[in-house]
Amino acid sequence: MWADIGVFFGIWAAVYLVTLALYFGQGGLLMWINRRFPDRRIQPNRRGEDRARAEIIQSVKSLVVTCGCLAGGLWLQYMGWTIWAPLELTWVSAIGMFLVSILLYDTWFYWGHRLMHTKKLYKHHFWHHRSVAPTVWSNYSDTLTDAFAMQSYYLIVPIFVPIPPLVLIAHRVWDHINGQIGHSGFEYFADKSTRFPSPMVCVTFHDQHHEHFRYNYANFFSFWDRVCGTLHPKYDEKVESYSLPAPAPEKTPAE
Repeated sequence: MWADIGVFFGIWAAVYLVTLALYFGQGGLLMWINRRFPDRRIQPNRRGEDRARAEIIQSVKSLVVTCGCLAGGLWLQYMGWTIWAPLELTWVSAIGMFLVSILLYDTWFYWGHRLMHTKKLYKHHFWHHRSVAPTVWSNYSDTLTDAFAMQSYYLIVPIFVPIPPLVLIAHRVWDHINGQIGHSGFEYFADKSTRFPSPMVCVTFHDQHHEHFRYNYANFFSFWDRVCGTLHPKYDEKVESYSLPAPAPEKTPAE
């Protein structure tokens, strides 16, 4: 039994160290790109980078919980303590279960996120919204309770859904990449594929959530926000504006 518990802590430590490396590596890369394209800043009058130190410190703490959830889900599968054994890993099961997991997570995240915005639970979510203009360091800037509420998907869902372990890990890596980009505060991906009728989103989607608070609760897609009426009313308009040509400068009389 002690050996099995040791396996859990070994998985936890490995997941935490890898996630930290990804956090600082991807964060540093995105900061470098953002400095080269200052005109891409979504909220030009705010400098979220001023909170970088506080966000990093809080993220290092909250990642203990986030990584513990993934480690717990993998460990439960390892121990065989799930209702269904994980599917054998094939191309079909990998692609199929990855898509299933992404869709399930977006539903989990939307409704969990809305719950965290209720009066009774917001005290656990408030820290994340101290970043009105999010940055690459904001993604994990959560209280420990908030981190568990959002990330316990990786602990609980593997008990009921036969997601192959490598697919669960791939989902978590994709969630990390998407999350840091989504909090970067700079827009690079807005085009017609990220606005109606497409369910896909761009960085502006989550940036509006931080700026306006009560809109855009989902993670990967806009589906739940559109169906439930919580999409920011100017989201599609804002995304469309990125593809419009810049107005020509006005000529002075001397010209």
